[in-house]
This record gives sequence, structure tokens and C-alpha cells, in this order.
Amino acid sequence: MLERVYKWLAARLTPGEETGLHLTAGVLLMLFMGWIFAEIAEEVVEGEELVAFDTELTAWVFQNHHPWLTKFMFFITHWHTPLGVLAMAAVLGVWLWRRRERYWLAALVLTVPVGMALNLLLKYLFQRERPQFDEPLLTLATYSFPSGHASAAALFYGFLVAYLVRSTARKRWWALGAALAGLMVLLVAASRVYLGAHYLSDVLAAIAEGWMWLTICITAISTLRRRRQRLASRSPS
Repeated sequence: MLERVYKWLAARLTPGEETGLHLTAGVLLMLFMGWIFAEIAEEVVEGEELVAFDTELTAWVFQNHHPWLTKFMFFITHWHTPLGVLAMAAVLGVWLWRRRERYWLAALVLTVPVGMALNLLLKYLFQRERPQFDEPLLTLATYSFPSGHASAAALFYGFLVAYLVRSTARKRWWALGAALAGLMVLLVAASRVYLGAHYLSDVLAAIAEGWMWLTICITAISTLRRRRQRLASRSPS
């Protein structure tokens, strides 16, 4: 019995296995991000301490705007509209198609457009009203939780990091890519809070939601690729 358990655990931690380390890490990361999202969502629904902090922070940020920072935040937020992120994803998709990276192209399609649709469904599920101001910088009629801009940025830039890790063995490039991608996600999230379009909990939940869906997509496509490679290696030539 113990030997079978040991073999099962060893298979789950083996990098090259079809259901090995990549699947184990993917499931754990998915569960962790899902837990973060669920915790934030519970706080928002029940109106607990996080909601009070949201209101105080949003009011403070709105009272401390600076003209040069406002212009910069508008630039970041307009760059990362749903249409803007889809355009960047389309350019990346063409590049992947030209390189015959069909599995990564499938992962991109599942990650960004489908992930953005999932975010929209969550907005209508929670139906949280946006922050209200007498003279708002932005006026939006859609719901607030979770942030669509932050989710789209987390999906797209997270995908870029995953592809970079898979495409190069140079870990310094991994670190640089992850740092730049993380910075962009944080800037997009900050721009939404700064401009009064979202509460802090909206963008934090969106990032967790985006990375949870990204993990599901990357893990699923990677498992499919490994499975097909295994079947192809066993088929008679």
C-alpha cells in the first residue's frame, strides 16, 4: 500500500510525466488563486472590513490627484481596455501561428478572450456598484467587481511570462519578464483605483481570478500536448 502511494506521489512530481509535476503545480496554483478570489468575494458580499477599507482608500486617492499622474493613469487604462488587450493578444496570436506554435495559440485563445468573457459573467453575478463621486474622472455604467481591465492584464501578461519560461532556459530572462509583466499588471490595477473606476478589492480579486484561469488553461493545454506526444511515440511508424 505504501509503495503504491509512493509511486503515485513520485509520478505527480516527475517533470516529464503526462500528469506529473506541471499538473501538480498547476492544480496547487489554481486552488491558491481560487482561494484568494473566494476570500475577497466573501468579504465584498458580506460587507466586512475590506469593504470599509475600500471606501476609505478610494476617497483618499480621489482627494489626492495630481495632473501629471492623472494623465499617466489615463494612458495606462486606455491602453488596456478590453479592445486594446484583445488587439495585443491578436498580434501575439499571429506571431504564434507563424511560428507553428499551435498549442500555445490554443492556450492564448482560451486564456485571453475566454477569460475576459468569464470576468464579464462574474460582474453580472456579483453586481457590485462602482465608486461614486460628485465629479468623477470616469463615468461607467457597468458593474465593478471584479475589474475587467485588471483581469485582462493579468491574463495577457501572465500568458507572456508562461510562454517566456517555456521558450528559454535562461532564468535571468524569466526574472526580467516576470518583473516587467508584474509591473504592468500592478500599473493597470493602480490606474483603475486611482481613476475611481474600481475599489482595491475589485482589482485584487480580478488578478487572482485572471491568474486562476490562466493556470487552468496553461495546465490543460500542456497536459493535452504531453498526452498526444506520448500516444504518438507509441503508435507504429
